[in-house]
Amino acid sequence: MRRTALLLGILFAYFTPAWADEPQRDLPRVTLSAGMHLIQAQVAASFEQRATGLMFRTDMPANEGMLFVFEEPAGQCFWMKNTLLPLTAAFIADDGTIVNLADMKPQTLDSHCSAKPVRYVLEMNQGWFAKRGLKAGAKLGGAPFR
Repeated sequence: MRRTALLLGILFAYFTPAWADEPQRDLPRVTLSAGMHLIQAQVAASFEQRATGLMFRTDMPANEGMLFVFEEPAGQCFWMKNTLLPLTAAFIADDGTIVNLADMKPQTLDSHCSAKPVRYVLEMNQGWFAKRGLKAGAKLGGAPFR
């Protein structure tokens, strides 16, 4: 499973499509909660939206992020080609439980994968989860996790 995800990632990294050349800023949004903290997350639900993700962004407000939504739980792997911001990815189960977190270095092809199949991945500014004491096992709330 990880080998397939890695191969797909490498292929995409070297063949970035033409539509992925500027930041996405107008995606639908959803409010998520992490205890008393609120997150305004852009929702990347289509293949194109997920493939572009937060590439080319030069800034992101402190309590904003991007929620990647997949059709069904699977091993998800992320990398940071053309992503300028240091991010932390939270791999999230259907019920909102954080399965694992991964700090990701900008502009690299290092693969960061979920520890088990998940349908959701939330990217936030690096350190956002740590500063709030959120670790694997913490639960997020919001419409996607109901």
